[in-house]
Amino acid sequence: MITNNVTRFLDGKKIPYSIFELPVEKLGAEETAEALGVPLALIYKSIVLLREKPGKPILAVVPGTNNVNLKAVAAAVGEKKVRLSTLVEAEKLTGLQVGGISPLALINKGFTILLDRSVEQHEHIHVSGGQRGLNVRLGVKALVEVTRAMVVNLT
Repeated sequence: MITNNVTRFLDGKKIPYSIFELPVEKLGAEETAEALGVPLALIYKSIVLLREKPGKPILAVVPGTNNVNLKAVAAAVGEKKVRLSTLVEAEKLTGLQVGGISPLALINKGFTILLDRSVEQHEHIHVSGGQRGLNVRLGVKALVEVTRAMVVNLT
């Protein structure tokens, strides 16, 4: 079983979770859902966004079935505009490889974390485990609580 900062954090907080190992290449939400045999709507992807003015970077966590709506994100964080980061910017800001960016790995790292309101339809969802090839399923309530995410419409 893989152990990393995310699994150690969850263990330390006594948060129940399930871990799934996947191929270590960058997988999209569709490939992840297929590999795990779960509905795409339960696979949540992490998208790094930047504000127009200097400020905290934003991590939008949205279902694999949808794309992030930049206007909705901007409204949620009180900005006129936000933009998608480049892959290089995302990796530099998070310290993680694209395909392994996780809201659980960015707790206390200066990010505004937003979770799409669709999570309210689920008891558990899947997110990246903080590295490529690692997927974590955990309870939505626990995820919102530990990440202090704002639950808003993002898609």
